Amino acid sequence: MDAIVDSIAIEPASNARTDLAAAYRLLAHMGMDDSIFTHISAKVGEDERFLLNSYGTRFDEVKASELVTVDIDGTVLDDPLGHGINAAGFVIHSAVHAARPDIGCVLHTHTVAGVAVACLEEGLLPLNQWALQFHDRIAYHDFEGIAVNPAERERLVADLGTRKAMVLRNHGLMTCGRTVGEAFVLMHNLERACQAQIAAMGTGRPLRLPSRAIADLTASQYEKWDDLHAASGLADPEWAAFLRLAAAVAPDFNH
Repeated sequence: MDAIVDSIAIEPASNARTDLAAAYRLLAHMGMDDSIFTHISAKVGEDERFLLNSYGTRFDEVKASELVTVDIDGTVLDDPLGHGINAAGFVIHSAVHAARPDIGCVLHTHTVAGVAVACLEEGLLPLNQWALQFHDRIAYHDFEGIAVNPAERERLVADLGTRKAMVLRNHGLMTCGRTVGEAFVLMHNLERACQAQIAAMGTGRPLRLPSRAIADLTASQYEKWDDLHAASGLADPEWAAFLRLAAAVAPDFNH
């Protein structure tokens, strides 16, 4: 009986709160966190409430029950640990959530590979299958210093438009999705695309880019996969697999 109970316990329930806690733990597990900085935010309910990590909490410490609830302005509505939030860190997130009602999750990273690509004039190149997912579907926003200026929000959302991925020049990466799972999978692929680009450029050899026709085809193939799950209401099997990984490496994330 204990074995049965244990096997059930490692299959976490999927909702915005537990998915968000899982995403934090997975980024930490994959080395994509940055101390206590950067955030993932998720919308809950219909009244513009959002969840994100408590200020000072490392990604590998995040638990579903300890997530902070804020409104669109970053005003704290519920704070189980009493530590508040990094208000400056929520500026980017609040901008996207306010402008894009279709978005349920915003994810922002400062990885070495992501920042490296953000420092390149050409940005992300269509070099490989991961990168081709973002072909003609990635936005760019110029660096304006640490994102503490509310006036920057209007420029950021204008640059983002209807896209779901952005290179924040000289800063890092951002993805957004209808769900936490979609935003996470997008970032996972975007991060690997950046790593592959930096590795390829590091060889010093000429780079071979696919044709425009193949780039267009591959990007549309990725979109059809994403839209299939969104339209059908079926769970994304890739995100379900990531949830099982979160349960294996951080079994207390949904506490």
